[in-house]
Order: sequence, then C-alpha cells, then structure tokens
Amino acid sequence: MAGGASGTQSQIRWDAHRRAFEEYLYGLRFTEEAQLRGLEEAMRYSMLAGGKRVRPALCMEVAWIFGTEPFHVLPSAAAIELIHTYSLVHDDLPAMDDDDYRRGRPTAHKEFGEAMAILAGDAFFGEALTLITVRQRGSCEEILEVVRELAGSTGVNGMVGGQVMDMDQTGRAEATEPETLYMIHEYKTGALIKSSARIGAILAGATGEEQAAVSEYASELGLCFQIVDDVLNATSTREELGKSAGSDAEQGKATFVGVFGLEGASREADHAAEKALAALCRVDGDTSGLQELAYFVRHRER
Repeated sequence: MAGGASGTQSQIRWDAHRRAFEEYLYGLRFTEEAQLRGLEEAMRYSMLAGGKRVRPALCMEVAWIFGTEPFHVLPSAAAIELIHTYSLVHDDLPAMDDDDYRRGRPTAHKEFGEAMAILAGDAFFGEALTLITVRQRGSCEEILEVVRELAGSTGVNGMVGGQVMDMDQTGRAEATEPETLYMIHEYKTGALIKSSARIGAILAGATGEEQAAVSEYASELGLCFQIVDDVLNATSTREELGKSAGSDAEQGKATFVGVFGLEGASREADHAAEKALAALCRVDGDTSGLQELAYFVRHRER
C-alpha cells in the first residue's frame, strides 16, 4: 500500500498488519478428520490465494487507533476475511457471475467442482463464528456485539441482500436508478467493510461517538472501493485484474460506469473518498493510516 501524504510510520504499520494477518491465516486449520481434508484443501486454496486484505487490515488499524494492539483482534479480522472469501467463492459460481479466474488462478469451482465450492463457502461461515466465539478475547458483551455486527452485515440486510438486488438488476442495467445502485453496493460491498471498522472499534472499547465516526468513514470507503472496482472492470485486462475483465458489461450488470459513465464514476469515487476523509476529523487519534487507506482504495490499479 503506497501513496498519499501519509508518513512512513503508517506504511510500516500497514505492512506489519499484513504480515501478522497472513501468518495467522496460514496457521488456521479446520479439521483433523482425514475424510474432510478435501474440504479443508478447497477452503485453504481460496483463503490463501492472496488479495488486498483491506477488511482485516482495517479492523486491525482501527483497533490500534483506539489503543489496542492489532494482534488482539486477529481472530475477528480472520473471521471477516473468511466471510469475504466465502462471498467470492459463491459469487464466482455458474449460477452467479460464472467466473473462471480469481486472483490470477482458476476459481474454486473450476479447481474442485461446484459442489465442493458451495460447501467450502458454507463452511467458511461456520468457521468464522467459531473464530469469534472460541478464539477472540474480550468481554461477553463485546463478543456478542461482534457476532451481531458480523451477522448483520452479511445477512438479508447486508451482503447477501445486496447480492440479491444485484442479480435482480442484471440484464436490465439501463433501467437502474442511481438510488438503487447506491443501495445495492451499500449492502453488497459497504456493509462488510463498515463492520470491519466497527469490530475493531468494539474490541478496542471505543465510545459510541467514535464508532459512529469510523462507521461513516468505512461506509464511504466501501462505496469508493466498489466504484473503483467498476471502473477497473471496464478498463483493465484479465492479466491486470487477476480475474475476468469486462464481465460486468457482458452480463448487463448495474455498475457506476454504466449509470454515470467513466468520468462520472471517477467523480463519484472522488466524492466518496473526500467524505471518508472528512469523517476522520471526528476521531481523536492518529488517523494517518486510515487516510492512507482511503488514498490507496481511490487510486488502486487492480
């Protein structure tokens, strides 16, 4: 992660988050049962395929801002990433986006078959809850709030609901209103990114006002992330993205590029990044890392 006016210390901290998280994720094992090793192999294939790790790193950085060591929230950060990975595995299935590549290699259903990909995604959800309820340290109230936060952001009124709205608009994108488009991505992408920040704040004992500020920041960050994703899908090659490019237009998906055009989508991304940065003014702490993340999300190239 690079760029922006942020200082060297925040860059060092992001790198430390990433290294600590990758080590923790690599160490996760889900079963000792020999007959289930195929399932575990499929799960580890997807979760260790790389990626930007924006969500877990955001959780860790927010915890740090409010005075808690980032390693303290690693179980919850990993739970968030497992949920995100499950969503990608299911998104790639033939019944959804029907993608052959993810992060530069064959998607899970291409490598292990559709049934195993579906079951691996299902298993990620259960293992995410296990990470929080068994491995995450905190008060009973904090653990319950983290579970509630993660479940709420991934269910009907979160990620899954957003996916349903996205599918409903597929094939009739030309009729999609801007309000509908914003709602789709507030649910589908933004909800889990917002929860990533909120969970870090909850486990660090942040006040309600502090949680509200980082929630607003993360909501706008998630919106910016999705807009840039739409732009990259429309302008990049598969080799650059590590996944199918141009697929949104081919499938008639509702996108910010389709509704606003390339220049309009870029302006919307700028506006979302500006609003994210403005929300940080209400946080009493070193937010240089979150400023850098906003810059990275806005100007990423893949």
